Amino acid sequence: MFSILHRMGMISVCLTAIAALPSCASHPPPRAEVPMYDWHDDGIGGPVSVEIDLTRQRLTAFRGDRPIGWCVVATGLPGYSTPAGRFRISEKVVDKYSTLYGVTKNAEGITINHDTKVGRDPIPPGCEFVPAPMPYWQRLTHYGIGMHAGPIPYPGFPASHGCIRLPRPAAIRLFDVTKEGTPVTIVP
Repeated sequence: MFSILHRMGMISVCLTAIAALPSCASHPPPRAEVPMYDWHDDGIGGPVSVEIDLTRQRLTAFRGDRPIGWCVVATGLPGYSTPAGRFRISEKVVDKYSTLYGVTKNAEGITINHDTKVGRDPIPPGCEFVPAPMPYWQRLTHYGIGMHAGPIPYPGFPASHGCIRLPRPAAIRLFDVTKEGTPVTIVP
């Protein structure tokens, strides 16, 4: 009996040690249920501003100096980094589609390339390019970086081609309180 308990204790210690290891950005941990956003704006107290923390993968919206909401985001993967700096929203479009990224579908509508880039990936005969949707688009750079609703497959980890993806409910709320010219700060 002691031998079994001793072995069980060793297994527990090993599992604890494995759980304590840091995550690797190239291999995110299994998806867990985590809060994706919280919004509590009463519309009172000044102009809206936005801060995006690339390390924490988190957006915080402010009205004046008071936080009015936050959400988990997914920013650029290695090789597609989201730029740090100070920006202003220069375009807002509810129903926007990417002109660069999407998927390739065959004649039967089956996706044959989940990460198609215009100019990089040829479209085979009989197939079509389907642009990626970017609802509640808010442009930050002239070269196509912006905030929009999109999938966040692993909260806390980058997942995009450089844009800042937000959970859809948070993207809608943010879109409703910002305007062209709203300041957005992205910190490393």
